[in-house]
Amino acid sequence: MPLLPILHYPDERLHRVAKPVDTINDEIRCLVEDMAQTMYAAPGVGLAAIQVNVPLQIIVIDLSDTHDQLLTLINPEILESRGESDCEEGCLSVPGIYEKIQRAAWVKVQAKNLDGARFELEADGLLAVCIQHELDHLQGKVFVEYLSALKQRRILAKLKKQQRRAM
Repeated sequence: MPLLPILHYPDERLHRVAKPVDTINDEIRCLVEDMAQTMYAAPGVGLAAIQVNVPLQIIVIDLSDTHDQLLTLINPEILESRGESDCEEGCLSVPGIYEKIQRAAWVKVQAKNLDGARFELEADGLLAVCIQHELDHLQGKVFVEYLSALKQRRILAKLKKQQRRAM
């Protein structure tokens, strides 16, 4: 179970639209396990396959402190959404940046699990925010792109400064 390299904004590969998973096989199950281990090690609470340079519609989320409640969503789609929520978000692809983003307060999602069974899930609070955040990744959108152009330029400057310090 190797840790996978996480793409960092503004890497253009983050803007690809993920393709549906046709067949859930051992290769997909292995990818999900590697994604989960990468997410836990980062540490984070959600990760989309596109963030590890795999353009497939796969998301892993675990909001637990004990890392034992992994939620895997394959080919997810939001069926319904309601309300509004302003929540501070961060992203493993935009390290050290946290901004308030407005999202739906409640969502109903349909996806497949690792056995290929279709299921529906209703979520609110942090789980609803995480699902919407990760679904954005599958559509090629990073959360900072909801912000003004000025804030985006400031974030890019901050990220470049972080990269220079890391070298």
